[in-house]
Amino acid sequence: MSGYVEGILVILLLNVIFAYAVYWPLAAGQLNLGVAGFVGIGAYVSAYASNEFGIPPYIACVGAGFVAFALALVIAVPVLRTKGIYLALATFAFGQVLQSLFLNLEIVGGAAGYPVISYIGVGGIAVCTAAVFLITAFLDRTRFGLNMVAVHDDEAVSDLFGINVRAYQALAFALGAGFAGFGGALYGHHFSYIEPQNYSILFSISIVLFVLLGGTQTVVGPLVGAAFFTLLPEVLRGSEEWRYAIFAVCIIVIMIPRPQGLITSDQLSALRQFLVRDRLREERHG
Repeated sequence: MSGYVEGILVILLLNVIFAYAVYWPLAAGQLNLGVAGFVGIGAYVSAYASNEFGIPPYIACVGAGFVAFALALVIAVPVLRTKGIYLALATFAFGQVLQSLFLNLEIVGGAAGYPVISYIGVGGIAVCTAAVFLITAFLDRTRFGLNMVAVHDDEAVSDLFGINVRAYQALAFALGAGFAGFGGALYGHHFSYIEPQNYSILFSISIVLFVLLGGTQTVVGPLVGAAFFTLLPEVLRGSEEWRYAIFAVCIIVIMIPRPQGLITSDQLSALRQFLVRDRLREERHG
């Protein structure tokens, strides 16, 4: 595998993790524009733990994810008192505070960045991405996932049916933050350097767009959206200065007829029914 292909593959795998970091808050009706801050927390916590205390990189990455999860639970108490655009503004402000902290915290290099000694290769990142996908798919099929859909659709009705709306919203927010921290930790350990300038609002918006384009109704949607945003610009690289203009036009062309995203639950249901019918037909003729 060439260095270029490996680099694109790593970015794709990490983007899939980041997409699922946004998927869970959106599944509970929350727009988290501070996800880049949690990515940064994961990157710095894991790098510092690995560099200063010699903690193995995979353990440091998992630990960093739990740190981001715990911090998000604390932040969720005041932040989730807001709704709609005010929630988006609150998470945006939190993300800006974290980026300012990264830029000025000399213990981890400040604006100059922070080197990471331990290394995680593309194979390890692929396994971790698969684990995040499987965890998401499993949770989506449990009562947790069903209740999350109910909270998203109607908070008042969910409360009447005995669902603790605030608890589920806080868990969705924290779960997304945990995935973001885990993905940020993997990023730092693969590219061996952390730059605080990366964790800006533009990064958060890009991740949100992965999920919105792919679709929020199924766990497959974020994966498809992340692949679209990662691979299509590379396919268009030969267009030089028209590259991103063509990319933007492609997004508009897709979103006009598909405002609900590329992948919907109805599409997956139709695909499952088709596969079942096809299998039954083969069994009859077999």
